Order: sequence, then C-alpha cells, then structure tokens
Amino acid sequence: MKTLLTGGAGYIGSHIAVELLESGHDVIIADNYSNSTPEVIKKIEGITGKPIAAHDLDVSDKNSMENLFRENTPDAVIHLAGHKAVGESVNEPLKYYRNNLDCTLTLLETMKRHNVSKIIFSSSATVYSAQGHPPYTEDMKTGECTNPYGSTKHMIEQIIADTAASGWLTSVILRYFNPVGAHSSGLIGESPRGIPNNLMPYILQVASGKLPELNVFGNDYPTRDGTGVRDYIHVVDLAKGHVDALKHCENNTGVEIFNLGTGTGYSVLEMLGTFERINGVPIPHKIAPRRAGDLPETLADVNKAEKILGWKAKLSIEDMCRDAWRSHRNAAPS
Repeated sequence: MKTLLTGGAGYIGSHIAVELLESGHDVIIADNYSNSTPEVIKKIEGITGKPIAAHDLDVSDKNSMENLFRENTPDAVIHLAGHKAVGESVNEPLKYYRNNLDCTLTLLETMKRHNVSKIIFSSSATVYSAQGHPPYTEDMKTGECTNPYGSTKHMIEQIIADTAASGWLTSVILRYFNPVGAHSSGLIGESPRGIPNNLMPYILQVASGKLPELNVFGNDYPTRDGTGVRDYIHVVDLAKGHVDALKHCENNTGVEIFNLGTGTGYSVLEMLGTFERINGVPIPHKIAPRRAGDLPETLADVNKAEKILGWKAKLSIEDMCRDAWRSHRNAAPS
C-alpha cells in the first residue's frame, strides 16, 4: 500500500515512516519542515534501506496538495501535519485554529477529488473533557478542552466523523497520550526547535547542558507526589499502532477511535528520577508555577486497541529514557 504521511518528517511521523517501510508499505512524506529537517528523510532511508518520496510543501496549500496527489496517487493517508504545543496554543490560539483546521480541510478535499477514502488521524488525549476522570475510555465525553490545541483536535475528529457519515470516507482516529523515546538506532528522535514544551526534550536539554535546570510546573496537584502524572508511551510502540490501524482501515468502513497509551501513569518526578538512574546523568530542577491548560493526570484505557487492533505497548519507561538519551547524544554536534 502507498501511504501518504503528512508531517512525516517530524518526531512521530519519522518513526511511523520506519514502521510502515519495514512492514512493506511505500511511503510518501509531505512536510514543510517547520519543526523538523530534510536530513530526517535520509536517516529514515538509512534505517530501513528503502527509498521515500519526500515533498517540501505546506499541507494547507491546495495547489501543492493537488500536484502531490496527481503525481503520487496514494492509497491511504496518515495525517499528522499541524502545530502541537499545548502551551503555545494558549498564547497563540489563532495560529493553531488556522493551521490545524486548514491543513485538515485541504487534505480531505484533495482526498475526495482523487478518490482516496482511507485516513488515519493523529489525535490526542487532550480531547477528553476536563470533567472526566482517568483512565479515559474512547466512549467518554470529549470537548470542553483546556487548551486550543486540544480543541483543534476535537474539531478535526468531528470533521472526520461528519465526512465519514456522508458515505465516502473511512477513518481510524488515534488518541495519543504522551509519546517519548526514540528509535533504538539513535538516528531519529525528538529535536524540537527553541525551548521545549514537552517534558522529555526539556530533560534532554538539561542533561546535555543546554539549559541549566528543569522547570517542574506545579507540585501541588492531587497526585502521589504533587507533580503531574502522564501516560508516557514509547514512540516506537505508538508508531506500530499506526500500522495496525492501517490494516483495520483496509478491511472496515466508517470511523473507529482508539487510545494509544500504556495504561500506566508516571509523575514528572518519577520520569526525571528514572532518567537519572538509567543514564547516570543528574537533572537539576526547580518547582515552577502550574502552566495554563495542564491537567493533574491523564491515563489511557487501552483495552479496545488490544481487543480490536491486536496492539499493545511493549516498551518500558526505562526503554523510553535510554533511547531518548541515545538519540539526543547522537544528534549532538561533535
């Protein structure tokens, strides 16, 4: 199957590309490299020994997408293109609504014109209502999101559901929890530009001396040590979930939603302590005020994905910390 990955040069997309190629799929990547670099394409090809058709374009641009589909005729799409930082979305909501919705609408319109009817959408646990209590199941209430990033994901889920109800689209929506880690080769990993918004890349910058200390945002949450608890999942496990979702999409119609997590939560301090223990690197930290939009705890119920997709996360928090540090050191200039 020829699969188009929008945002495929990014952190999660690059790992999905590896798993798709190693599962026998042909991969087309569309990315404007706003949070990645073209060098990632060569690294994916180096890991897999297989070629990728990569296109430097903005997914929201209609002419670019029209040309891409006309030249490549994909069989299915995995849609990841979009802005993704929760904190930034609170400060710049218009940027998030404009980009994330435009990318999706342009993509779906182009898919319809070219009779491409299968899409895997990269959604998020942030769609769950702040009034809900973890672990989250796929049938729990969504909306009432605590940040604009989550609201865009919720809106796109609704756009996809309404489009599928019109009769031509089949979709699997995957709600990610907290991806961390990197490919075991160390060749690809998470390398955000500027000061990181997510915990692991922040830890990595402190570990390598680029930042003096880690800000722990809040220690007064109603959790076991007062810091936020998240369901961290190794990015390779997450990527494998997309291969299984694509199989499901091939053999079914309509829309199906799955959580991708481990079902186990770790606090910020627990993740920090594990990183120090596994890698032998101290991580200085200080307590900072809570961030707008953050919840005390997020945790996935993953029974549905295991039952229907046959997918289950296999890698541990130790694997996440070890692989993330290996990748970061490999990427550092010598």
